[in-house]
Amino acid sequence: QVQLVESGGGLVQPGRSLRLSCVASGNIGAINRMGWYRQAPGKQRELVAVITWGSDTTYADSVKGRFTISRDNAKNTVSLQMNSLKPEDTAVYYCNANLRPSFSISLYDYWGQGTQVTVSP
Repeated sequence: QVQLVESGGGLVQPGRSLRLSCVASGNIGAINRMGWYRQAPGKQRELVAVITWGSDTTYADSVKGRFTISRDNAKNTVSLQMNSLKPEDTAVYYCNANLRPSFSISLYDYWGQGTQVTVSP
């Protein structure tokens, strides 16, 4: 079993900052990449940012320059620093890990339960 546990969501005013964190635990063989996706009401889930375990990063155009993703390989943790938040950033944010479980030779995607981020005056 592999578990992803997220933390750090909440209610914040426009222009302020939040930091999300996600820890992967369980039968982990090797992590390929981890990242964050979000889903707003009535919309499809979309990529926010991903980071490979070699530190290559990808960001959605809408968050470039405002969000920064980072990882701690030793702790199997990924974080998302969100600055200059806007109301349109309001969504449920999901942590994702693409990894090889210790009992397998294949890569699988795992998801956290999601954490709500609300940006409102």
